[in-house]
Amino acid sequence: MRKALKTLAGDLRKHLRSQDEGEIILKAAPCKKRAAFKTPETAPAADKAAVLEGLAAQIKTCKRCALGQTRLNAVPGEGNINARLMFIGEGPGYEEDRQGRPFVGKAGQLLDKMIVAMGFTRQEVFIANMVKCHPMIDPQNPDKRGNDRAPDGEEIAVCRRYIERQIAAVSPDYIVALGGVAGKSLIMDAKSLSAIRGKFYDLQLTEAALTKPVKILATFHPAALLRNPGWKKDAWADLKMLLAAMGRTPPSKEV
Repeated sequence: MRKALKTLAGDLRKHLRSQDEGEIILKAAPCKKRAAFKTPETAPAADKAAVLEGLAAQIKTCKRCALGQTRLNAVPGEGNINARLMFIGEGPGYEEDRQGRPFVGKAGQLLDKMIVAMGFTRQEVFIANMVKCHPMIDPQNPDKRGNDRAPDGEEIAVCRRYIERQIAAVSPDYIVALGGVAGKSLIMDAKSLSAIRGKFYDLQLTEAALTKPVKILATFHPAALLRNPGWKKDAWADLKMLLAAMGRTPPSKEV
């Protein structure tokens, strides 16, 4: 009997070592996992907060790809856990890497203005990125300015579980994909930002499950608008279309 128990214990230890830590945590907490897929009407705020806090804790210790080896701070995301509206960018930049918060640099300041112009506050929405660590051109020199780059497909694939589970937990009605990287990552069969702008799509997830339809709209990334101010008019047209769909009167003032 003792020999059989020792063999069983050894087999269990081998199995646990072979599993992903995040998966073990989720499987060990079935109530929290179920809470991530409830709608805001049925999921208690405390449960939703616990799910998002658990995801943030995993993100902050994640080393699943090379980005986790060179970051200063992981950037899980932040905002209203019951938000109707969620903004998703491509990845943290220089300032975000230092503060551990999404969209706090110059592009973030413009996003704040866009959110206010829409009639919201930053505290009313949820803001996150496709990848949670700073993609750098030269990761050996993290203090270099102008060192940002877009995440590649492999980095997005590795990190996808986090953003999808955040979406499932928040369960927004609408998502704004900021830029081509986020848009093409979240909208099925998207070829380019120009091809997908100006219309809504039904969000489909691969790493989590939704219990209600979520609409997604792609528009320009705030960083692109800083480089090309002439695109602001088109971005504002996208956001006014979103407000109309949400049943809100679009303000006449442009960003």
